[in-house]
Amino acid sequence: MAQKYRRLTSHTPLFWLLIALHVVAVAAGMGAAFYMETNGHHVTGMTNQIVWGTPHVFAVFLIVSASGALNVASVSSVFNRLNYKPFARLSGVLAIALLLGGLAVLVLDLGRPDRLLVAMTTNNFRSIFAWNIYLYTGFMAIVGAYLFTMMDRRASKNYALGKALGSLAFGWRLVLTMGTGSIFGFLVARDAYFGAIMAPLFISSSLVYGLAFTVLVLATMSRETRAELMPEEMIVKFRGLLILFVLTTVFLTFIAHIAKIYAAPYRSIEAFLLLNGGVYPALFWIGQLAIGSIAPVALLATADNGRKGRVALALASVLILIGGLAQMYVIIIGGQAYPLTIFPGYEVSSSFFDGVVAAYSPSLPETLLGVSGISIAMLIATLALRLLPFLPEAPAKIGSAAP
Repeated sequence: MAQKYRRLTSHTPLFWLLIALHVVAVAAGMGAAFYMETNGHHVTGMTNQIVWGTPHVFAVFLIVSASGALNVASVSSVFNRLNYKPFARLSGVLAIALLLGGLAVLVLDLGRPDRLLVAMTTNNFRSIFAWNIYLYTGFMAIVGAYLFTMMDRRASKNYALGKALGSLAFGWRLVLTMGTGSIFGFLVARDAYFGAIMAPLFISSSLVYGLAFTVLVLATMSRETRAELMPEEMIVKFRGLLILFVLTTVFLTFIAHIAKIYAAPYRSIEAFLLLNGGVYPALFWIGQLAIGSIAPVALLATADNGRKGRVALALASVLILIGGLAQMYVIIIGGQAYPLTIFPGYEVSSSFFDGVVAAYSPSLPETLLGVSGISIAMLIATLALRLLPFLPEAPAKIGSAAP
């Protein structure tokens, strides 16, 4: 029997409270963007040394999550795992919403949003930033077409077309995440960034964040619709996938740091990020590893398949997203805080802060703008679920293939 889908129709008081909080967060973010636009970035914590601040942490986090959110749809079509098919529509919508939320933060933080069209049409293709414009817009177009093949009656019967678009979306999202990671991996001047490992690390991180967002949305919608949208079979699969993705991300992070510790020129930056860098080692060991990796894996590994298992899965997803923000903060801001190595082997000092660790404290406007990106994504996803049938009507046990 074909899977049936529904729109989001019932609204509990908790639902309206969440919507109100998201609206307030978006309004605060817009106000913060206007404040920074009219007063200049000197009102933020960003300086000439740290040009990518807290808004960029949230923006990159959301963009990377968008790629991973599409994983459920990719598993169902590209790898023909029918267990995941009921969630494919939600996966595609959430991917687009998260990407729009991240891009909104970037555009508003850069300033002069009226000049966006000029930036999009004046390209320097030797820069990874220029390529990313087409990766982001192409991603939304391809996922939109992919959703059409799932929702249109005639197109949904064309299995070859759906699989072709699903494969294209799968490949495109890998390239998109690789391009986002390469923004940092190609920066030769920054010792903390430069390295080919950044591309697979971002791909692995995207799978973790995207699945965590998907689980939380499904849990929220289950509460709202008073129906268990995730059957026990999928609880087990999502739990296993999260453990696998988290451990893979930890492994790649370990390899990235070990490779640089092995090379003498990079040991000072590694000591800064892991030992004596103040807030950055704390965020790495406590935020990314303890809260974002060890605690979720322990929760997921010891949870059962009943109600406690569902709670553990949702709680682990929240912890993973907190750890993900800590990871992005350490990578993006910690990498800029350490001074550039202008003359290797020599101590450098000047009146322009050369050779000095840059100080940075997130300002309130920056934080409000970053948080508003998450709220923008959630409001877009909620509106889509309200207007079109993206939610599965009932938990359907379509198959039993393992992920």
